[in-house]
Amino acid sequence: MSDFTSNFWAIYVSGITIVSILACLLLLWFSGKAKAMTASDNTTGHVWDGDLREMNNPLPRWWAWLFVITIVFAFVYLALYPGLGSYPGKLGWTSSGQHQAEVEKGNAEVAPLYAKFSAMKPEDVANDAQAMAIGERLFMNTCAQCHGSDARGNKGFPNLTDKDWLGAGTPEYIKETITKGRIGMMPPMAAAVGTAEDVKNVAQYVLSLSGSPHDSVQAALGKPKFMACAACHGMDGKGISAIGSANLTDDIWLHGYGEAAIIAMINGGKVNQMPAQADKLTQAQIHVLASYVWGLSNKGGATAK
Repeated sequence: MSDFTSNFWAIYVSGITIVSILACLLLLWFSGKAKAMTASDNTTGHVWDGDLREMNNPLPRWWAWLFVITIVFAFVYLALYPGLGSYPGKLGWTSSGQHQAEVEKGNAEVAPLYAKFSAMKPEDVANDAQAMAIGERLFMNTCAQCHGSDARGNKGFPNLTDKDWLGAGTPEYIKETITKGRIGMMPPMAAAVGTAEDVKNVAQYVLSLSGSPHDSVQAALGKPKFMACAACHGMDGKGISAIGSANLTDDIWLHGYGEAAIIAMINGGKVNQMPAQADKLTQAQIHVLASYVWGLSNKGGATAK
């Protein structure tokens, strides 16, 4: 209810709730007072199967009291817990609060295990079978939705099993990215490059940087125009890890391969976001997860550069 700018819906829900409970109480009272038309033998006149007659007996007292108890319980519940619109209840209970309490309890139970890994270097954690089994589960729960269960990514989502990193690719860099998230932005560059023909020429030049099939004449014409891109991708097109710009000289294409894909990128730009996980994972869990991710592209746990 806090998402609404008006309290109308809070009042509406509260009214419907209270009226419904009072209506049940009224129905119980009315059914106890109403008298059905019966014959002298206390039957209503309804007969089935020839001799099965409907009697007009009152509700069992225990059933009536059970109904009253449920109504009383409803009022007590609404006083203690949220249920009347925006009223939080006397106990202040929330589903998010209960979830957080359960998460904290679970984290406290596994803290001694994670403490062991926190004292280890990421390279050593990446060589620990138990830590990697835990890291794999953390990855499946947190990262696989975007990077895939095999961590090989997809169009627009980086492959974490190779050594092609938009940033430094060190355990510290990976840990920072998981903790704080990352926003990668390629601004539209068509206006800076020039005409539509210039954009095509730059696309051909970019293809040439990676040794991909290209038109050499167009690529030569596009090379001077590539200077508009060099501020981020470098004069040699190898990218700048400090700002996370892509290396254009390898054969890895995050957002699609070919002239059309490159032209679309130059014209429209692209914004990608890696969400921060600091509010979902503890620092110890992030340490294990970062070590796991680093180990995916550094099989054998070789010393990080």
